[in-house]
This record gives sequence, C-alpha cells and structure tokens, in this order.
Amino acid sequence: MAETINQWAVITIVLSGLALCVGVYLIRRGMREAHMRAMTVAVTLATIFLVLYLTRLGLGYEKKYAGPEEWRTAYFVLLISHIILAAANLPLAVGALWNAVKGLQAAGNLGNIDAPAARGYFNKHRAWVRWTVPVWLYVAVTGWIIYLVLHSYGEVIKGA
Repeated sequence: MAETINQWAVITIVLSGLALCVGVYLIRRGMREAHMRAMTVAVTLATIFLVLYLTRLGLGYEKKYAGPEEWRTAYFVLLISHIILAAANLPLAVGALWNAVKGLQAAGNLGNIDAPAARGYFNKHRAWVRWTVPVWLYVAVTGWIIYLVLHSYGEVIKGA
C-alpha cells in the first residue's frame, strides 16, 4: 500500500510542477483568470502530494540509496538541497498565495487588481513569487530525479 501511495505522490507532484509552469506561462501572457486556475491546481496537487508523502512516511516506507559509489556524494548533495528547499518552499508558497488571495479580495475581481486597495498585495505577491517559483521548480525537478534514482538504485529499508 505504501508503494502505491508513493506512486500517487509522484504523479501529483509531477502534475503540480506542470501546472506551475503553465501558470507562469499564462501570467506572462496577461491571462490572469487562467493563471489563477492553473495556480489553484498547482497548489491543490502540491497539498495532496504533501499529504500522500507524509502518509507514506507514517506507514514507515523508506528507501535508501544503494547505487554506484561514485554517485553517492552527488546524490546526497542533491537530496540535502532538495530537503532544505522543500522545507523553505512551504512558507514561500503560503506567503505568495496569501497575498494573491488578499489582493483578489481587495480588488473584488481580477479586472480590478490595479485598485489602490489591491495593488500593495499584488506587488507583495510578485515579490514572493520571484523566490517561490524557482524554489518550487527546483524542489519538483530534484524530487523527480531523486525518485528516479531510488526507483533504479533504491533499497526498501522499512515498510511494504
């Protein structure tokens, strides 16, 4: 069961990363409503991933690296950077989302985001996402790499 949960976690985070990329593309094209929908999908899938990942850990399912020795250092550098930035990504994403929601509430609708009451929130949202998007993408991509490495060179040490 833990292996199935792990596979669904991987699927949700891959889709979340793709939705993030689509959301960035859409906002750069000025498509605010479509951007908001894509980012809602990205955040929802990332949240589902986190629940699945924590469930998998709670079930005691873990893998350790058992691949080529010459890759060990690179793998652990990747893993450690992934863990640190994954922990940082949650507050970054919450900050970006909070400012977007508050800005939308102040604006009343996406067509009115330049209203004085909303502008400050959307400026803060932009400032947050300058950090959040690259961190989120790094965490997603390194997570996919870690999954693929452990899929090929991992050894289950707990769980079933």
